[in-house]
Amino acid sequence: MNASRREFLRTASILSGSLGAAGVPFALNLATLGAASAQTTGGYKAIVCLFLYGGNDSANMVLPTESASWAAYNAVRNQAPDPIALRAAGVAPDAAAAAGSPAALGGVLPIVPNYTAFPVNNTRSFALHPSMGEAKTLFDAGRLAVIANAGPLVVPLTKTDYTTGSKPRPPKLFSHNDQQSTWQALAPEGARVGWGGRLGDLLASRNSSTLFTNISVSGNAVFMAGQSVFQYQVGNGGAVAIGGLSGNLFGSAAAASNLRSIITADNQHLFAKEHALITRRSIDAQAAFQSAFSASTVAVPAQYTQPSTRALANNNLATSLQTVARIIGARAGLGSQRQVFFVSMGGFDTHDNENRSHADLMARLSHALGYFDTTLGTLGVRDQVTLFTASDFGRTFTSNGDGTDHGWGAHHLVVGGAVRGKEVYGRFPTVGINHDDEVGSGSFLPGVAVDQIGGTLGKWMEIGDTQLDTVFPNLRNFQRDLGFLG
Repeated sequence: MNASRREFLRTASILSGSLGAAGVPFALNLATLGAASAQTTGGYKAIVCLFLYGGNDSANMVLPTESASWAAYNAVRNQAPDPIALRAAGVAPDAAAAAGSPAALGGVLPIVPNYTAFPVNNTRSFALHPSMGEAKTLFDAGRLAVIANAGPLVVPLTKTDYTTGSKPRPPKLFSHNDQQSTWQALAPEGARVGWGGRLGDLLASRNSSTLFTNISVSGNAVFMAGQSVFQYQVGNGGAVAIGGLSGNLFGSAAAASNLRSIITADNQHLFAKEHALITRRSIDAQAAFQSAFSASTVAVPAQYTQPSTRALANNNLATSLQTVARIIGARAGLGSQRQVFFVSMGGFDTHDNENRSHADLMARLSHALGYFDTTLGTLGVRDQVTLFTASDFGRTFTSNGDGTDHGWGAHHLVVGGAVRGKEVYGRFPTVGINHDDEVGSGSFLPGVAVDQIGGTLGKWMEIGDTQLDTVFPNLRNFQRDLGFLG
């Protein structure tokens, strides 16, 4: 009981202090927001983690297309009964083919890097999935880069290191829950603090209201949990209010007023007193957030063409990024100079029916990235916001007949005006099976660590090396800055 009580009080005290000077007593109303806004004078930066739940088959998202790689790709991925190999660049879409099939999609979309970031890749040529037209446009414009073959690592590993166990490797590889947690928190399932949250801990003091430092549009995520900063969760309509506190409750305005009094009233009992204090702050924070959010408007995402149906459809991911853009537009009213966001999309566990489902996923991803880039440009903050993708793991290069299975290393995208784009960062692996870049079934052995991606983002957010080492304990084992941000 004593231990539980101490933990409760510790957590409550963190929340009590998480709002800075405005927190005791809590008065985060419109007047407080006006004062916070007056203190915010430029220098805004934000990172957005876009998590692809299920394990993205990035080998069909970013492809090497020089002759040897393309031959290996087709040899491995053209397996019956439903081959998942995409068509070569320049192949026209076949309107008579089944919707979403490789033939119906047409050829992959060539991209030509500058080859200055990692010259080791300059003997390779590359392409994106046929459904990723907007992503190709961003790459060609220099606002999108590829991070090749990234994943959780403790130290750099060779295949010999992996097979002999001579060096440490991340625990519980190939498990969805554990690897989602390892990407987000650098530890398997059960971790309680994520590296996005730890970055938020270090950045929160730059904000007039620390409560709005880490904001999730996709529910609870360990990535966003810090030691002192809590993730503020919102929906596409903004912050969710406690029901029944305004208007009529059971047909009575007095009932609503009485309910508010009951749940916010002071109390001599320690637990009840702290509960009421937190509830009052929650009510006021929601009202303050919603006021700033409602005043911020951006264009509504257009529909996208769904490859599996060839019909127009709404894009939930684009809508989530619209919410992020509205919050960024409200940054002055929220007193924010540094923010960390989390959004997600699911459906990437493509053991079966990969052709049609992955085509839809890539189309949604690309369309949402294009929308977000345009919207940030309209807001005038394109250079101040960087989005990056993450996922459980990559998938096997081998096909199981109509899909792929759990792998390790994966290619990822980083997007924004500050991105040194039109580049591939990290050595792109040899594709196929039975070579030094894979550990079985074409499961890529990562060459880039999650710590390096986070360290590069943290440095751009102006966090020092010493502090970054506390967030990313393995960073000292790798090249600290991958160079994808100016």
